[in-house]
Amino acid sequence: MENVILTIHLILALLLIGVVLLQRSEGGGLGIGGGGGGTMSARGAATAMTKLTWLFAVAFIITSITLTILATRGRESGSVVDNAATTTNTVTEPPTETPAPGGGLAGTDLTLPGTATDAPATPPRADEPAPATNP
Repeated sequence: MENVILTIHLILALLLIGVVLLQRSEGGGLGIGGGGGGTMSARGAATAMTKLTWLFAVAFIITSITLTILATRGRESGSVVDNAATTTNTVTEPPTETPAPGGGLAGTDLTLPGTATDAPATPPRADEPAPATNP
């Protein structure tokens, strides 16, 4: 049912965009547009396009509210922040690591290679002498 309402919602969105773009500009919105001389009766012009726009807009809002209700139905109550806070409080201690068989890295040197006298990572400039390297 949710997929059907979502499909109707997407079709309504496209129809609403199309109807709004097809309407004639009355001007005065941002000072752009034209036509009509800017005069309009007190009651307003209720043309077929205006009525169709209202129909699509109301249907779009109804499907939006329906999709929201369907999405929240069957979920746990509470916010995402509350759920995140309860899951982090349940962890009491970090997982323990077991040593690797055969002694692990007991005989290896874990220091980074290189010393302070190594050459720089960038090549020297043409007016600068090259640094001495260790043999």
